[in-house]
Amino acid sequence: MKTRKPTTSAARGSSSSSPPSQTLPLFSNMPRKSSLFKHTLIATVFFLLAIYAFFSTFFHTPLPPSDSNSDSSSFLLDLGGVSSQENPIPFPERVKVFMYDLPHKFTYGIIQQHSLARGGSPVPEITTLNYPGHQHMHEWFLFSDLARPQSDRLGSPVVKVTDPEEADLFYVPAFSSLSLIVNAGRPPGSASGYSDEEMQEQLAEWLTGQEYWKRNNGWDHVIIAGDPNALYRVVDRVKSAVLLVSDFGRLRPDQGSLVKDVVIPYSHRISTYTGDFGVKDRTTLLFFMGNRYRKEGGKIRDLLFQILENEEDVVIKHGTQSRENRRAASRGMHTSKFCLNPAGDTPSACRLFDSIVSLCVPVIVSDSIELPFEDIIDYKKFSVFVETTTALKPGYLVSLLRKVPEQKIIEYQKAMKEVCAIFTALFPFSIHYLLHYY
Repeated sequence: MKTRKPTTSAARGSSSSSPPSQTLPLFSNMPRKSSLFKHTLIATVFFLLAIYAFFSTFFHTPLPPSDSNSDSSSFLLDLGGVSSQENPIPFPERVKVFMYDLPHKFTYGIIQQHSLARGGSPVPEITTLNYPGHQHMHEWFLFSDLARPQSDRLGSPVVKVTDPEEADLFYVPAFSSLSLIVNAGRPPGSASGYSDEEMQEQLAEWLTGQEYWKRNNGWDHVIIAGDPNALYRVVDRVKSAVLLVSDFGRLRPDQGSLVKDVVIPYSHRISTYTGDFGVKDRTTLLFFMGNRYRKEGGKIRDLLFQILENEEDVVIKHGTQSRENRRAASRGMHTSKFCLNPAGDTPSACRLFDSIVSLCVPVIVSDSIELPFEDIIDYKKFSVFVETTTALKPGYLVSLLRKVPEQKIIEYQKAMKEVCAIFTALFPFSIHYLLHYY
């Protein structure tokens, strides 16, 4: 939840262990905000639950034991001495969350509409439908976690309550990102007749009519709008709530900001790399596969294509989302040392998280990017940041990456492996850390 912008024309981050002759990029400092509203703190805890659900589902990472020698434990010790054996820390009072029982047209009904638009058949009980995989699945992970009985959620710092009078936060579990893609990519005439815009209007009307929304104009409500275009039609009517977003690329400053909202990660779409650390099987220096032509800040992609497409040991391909292209991207990322992560239509993209699970060092070329939970996760330990103007200098990027020694790449890979567990390990200690920090 920091504002952090590049301050040098080079990538951010160097290591004192690097050889003196090596010219590595410099990382800018990441200044912290001095104060935030009280409800932002609570919302951040809610965000950690989303992170917990997301990573435990995709990485299948169990909560680590209290071992002071483990990677996650040492990370938590660095944050402030957290070790249940040596420095036991009691949780403060846990945050109580009330999840609205929304009409099915805002949840399972959207899953059904997505299925029907793709040739599926109606089912007698829509709650048996499976949520389809896509890059903004946070809304499903959090919904399914809070739908479980509280007895199955022991150890969570967030308590699900059934009495709204007891709640600190109110979660609105609408599947806004899935709604946005119900008809996406369908041939003309094959759409189901479903309207995302109508869903948004109906949701806003329903929500703003609720007693507990009216009580303080929804500032203690939490809404996931993972896709940058989710809820675009009604965001002005719900902007007082805490929004969980992938970035602020489609939001005006009065609609969303780090003062009240939380940046959440994408769901990775690439298979997880299961091999060993090292570069022996990574014969490609730099890899990118994605849409070459994007709008706004994403126009840099075409310029990077022009600079890099003829470089030796660089693979840069145009490709849209498809099952076949995801398989090709998996192979490419798993056999590359570095993966290019340029801006898209908005500053962020799921490719960063694809890179992490592929142990392919992210090279981030997106000057306005805000990354999930930057106050705790130090992205410069496993990523290379390069300013846009610098990345567009012919020969600069490949020259920079070729100078990175094998041992440094392995350090990056180990940090990527570690960060997957860290996201989950942070969960049980989050309230203590945040109260300590703020």
